[in-house]
Amino acid sequence: MTTDRTSPATGGYVQPEIDVRALAELLDGEYAEVRDLVRDNLVTYASVLDEADELDIDAYRERVRELVVEMAATGQTGMGFPKRYGGGGDVGASIAAFETLAFGDLSVLVKVGVQFGLFGGAILHLGTERHHDVHLPGLITGELMGCFAMTETGHGSNVQALGTVARYDADAQEFVITTEGDQARKDYIGNAARHGELAVVFAQLEVAGKSEGVHAFVVPIRADGEPAPGVHIEDDGRKMGLNGVDNGRIRFDDVRVPREALLNRFADVTPEGVYESTIDNPNRRFFTMLGTLVQGRVSVGGAGVGAAKVALAIATKYALRRRQFAAGPQGEEQLLLDYGLHQRRLLPLIARTYALHFAQDVVRTQLHDVFSDLEDDPQARRLLEARAAGTKALATWHATRVIQECREACGGAGYLAVNRFAALKADSDIFTTFEGDNHVLLQLVAKGLLTDYASEFEDLDQLGMVRYVTNLAVETVIEKTSAHKLLERVRDLLPGGDEWDQEAGLLDSEYQLAMVRYREEHMLAGVARRLKAGIDRKRDPGAVFSEVQDHVIAVARAHMERLVLEAFVEKTRTLPDGGNKVALGLLCDLYALSTIEADRAWFMEHGRLTVQRSKAITREVNDLCRKIRPLAGGLVDAWGIPDAMLRAPDLVGGA
Repeated sequence: MTTDRTSPATGGYVQPEIDVRALAELLDGEYAEVRDLVRDNLVTYASVLDEADELDIDAYRERVRELVVEMAATGQTGMGFPKRYGGGGDVGASIAAFETLAFGDLSVLVKVGVQFGLFGGAILHLGTERHHDVHLPGLITGELMGCFAMTETGHGSNVQALGTVARYDADAQEFVITTEGDQARKDYIGNAARHGELAVVFAQLEVAGKSEGVHAFVVPIRADGEPAPGVHIEDDGRKMGLNGVDNGRIRFDDVRVPREALLNRFADVTPEGVYESTIDNPNRRFFTMLGTLVQGRVSVGGAGVGAAKVALAIATKYALRRRQFAAGPQGEEQLLLDYGLHQRRLLPLIARTYALHFAQDVVRTQLHDVFSDLEDDPQARRLLEARAAGTKALATWHATRVIQECREACGGAGYLAVNRFAALKADSDIFTTFEGDNHVLLQLVAKGLLTDYASEFEDLDQLGMVRYVTNLAVETVIEKTSAHKLLERVRDLLPGGDEWDQEAGLLDSEYQLAMVRYREEHMLAGVARRLKAGIDRKRDPGAVFSEVQDHVIAVARAHMERLVLEAFVEKTRTLPDGGNKVALGLLCDLYALSTIEADRAWFMEHGRLTVQRSKAITREVNDLCRKIRPLAGGLVDAWGIPDAMLRAPDLVGGA
């Protein structure tokens, strides 16, 4: 995106100036007021960052619970619930609040996510008015604490195979909840060990001896502070991080709940014991139920971006004040960020964080539209589920990488607990696992690509997807991906046609987009061919899929990186001319070219990069880092992280 980067008179590069306030307003978007409320609350309760280090585990858990309830009283945590129950009636605002809360203590963040996102979200989206009227008012205030009991010791990602059973007793008009063996105990359940009174329990429903698949039930797990009859609760104990959250294990020994305890938005059981559902296909019914819980993945992806911002803000500010080694005859030591290697370590990560911020904006808007019934198209829901899964994977992997790199970039000082990296590293590490293991989530993304988000999408398990894809002719798959058409388009974009070793065009966003689109579509056609070849040889579909799993994950990542780049390019194009547009354009170029550079082996193997052009991209990345270096302080300031949340006086300065 070379527009407005050069002086018309001289043709030379003109260093842009950032308007930090205007850039912050752009990043906060339509939810600026919501984000400011959260920032104010973070500052008010900033002491929790110290208390996390100072308190014992029991006291820390109680402190986190207190803060969650106090924040709930400000309206911050209930924005996604209907106004009639005391909520804010704005799904997008609830996500924006959660993203901003990630600047602070992450145990508080996760406790909020468990209470209002998982437990509250399940009641809201899987239940009906009878559940809403009874439970929502109390849970929105935090007076009623609950948990989301899905994961089991033996099953996490494979929810359809859960072992807990709920059998309907027609004579008593009750469900009997039973844990069938140690592998079926509910495990790692937030709010279970201390504070939860109710649990939304996912179990295999059996009616008249027939299994109807996984359904959700509201089950009391405590009465007057003690485990309810038939409920056995254990504390999971200390974890790598997030020790302000009371994770626990739950077993159910023939626990009886009334028929009305079934969250019955999509299915119900009559008093006489007849199972009824508006969705006939059991697979589709299951995926529809889980699809309503997509808000958790969108939230965790946004939290990953927020945690990455904190780490980068600390490391960048440190690099702008810490000097090391004399670089010239004058004898003055040089700032860390003036070193080319240090720029290479931090600035592409800042660019990728901006890219993921704008990608998160897109998925948050899609979520708001779908859940506010502004977009009632079933395919829009499928696209949302896949995009949310992929964005969560990329954002949380990014957070893990960023926090480690920033800790190293701050040297020994970064290892001190006061400087936040210890907590950031320990508390955010699990983001890559909960709300879906990232590799499993990318398989969901690939499933959508391979089936073209067809109407059969919800009906397909892994083997069904393989069979579906292999029923397509290879020619049809290639035509669908349009790889040969895109190749011609890529050639047309470049000066000299097929002369790929020219440096001209590297900063053209159309060239950058064409490269990542070509990679995605070439990979997609390739994995479809491999699946079909395996089945044509009469091999077991499961074995075939297992062999190409790495290829499946690669195409999903390529797809998501393309969507992220498109979001960044589109956002930059919509900005008015000026310093901020130029600065974001530089970041966009840096994200695009560093992405291509990171996968240069693939592009070279497939004839899309010559050695000369590959080297030219590396030179351009280095040049972009030099241009962005003077802007780095303003770019991280625009994230609006309260100074109290940086809590790193040795690194960023201050008292």
